[in-house]
Amino acid sequence: MAVRQPRYSKEEFSQRGDALYESEIRSQVEEGNHGKIVAIDLETGAFEVDASEIAACDRLEASHPDAQIWMVRIGSRHVRRFGGRTKRAV
Repeated sequence: MAVRQPRYSKEEFSQRGDALYESEIRSQVEEGNHGKIVAIDLETGAFEVDASEIAACDRLEASHPDAQIWMVRIGSRHVRRFGGRTKRAV
């Protein structure tokens, strides 16, 4: 399997991904998918939604083998959380 090289700097990668999500994708996926992952091809704008990062990326790569993938968790600023969390009072 060939290793895919990024075509953009880290800054441009994140800017392009966030811009695509906010301008074209968010309104299509937000309702009913809170907490799921959106895998976005930065070059075509194609995307896949799944609860699993791997499943979303695999489906996107199946249809776009050379995809430059940016991931977003719906309803969150972060894809993953590291460290402890405090429990919320219900």
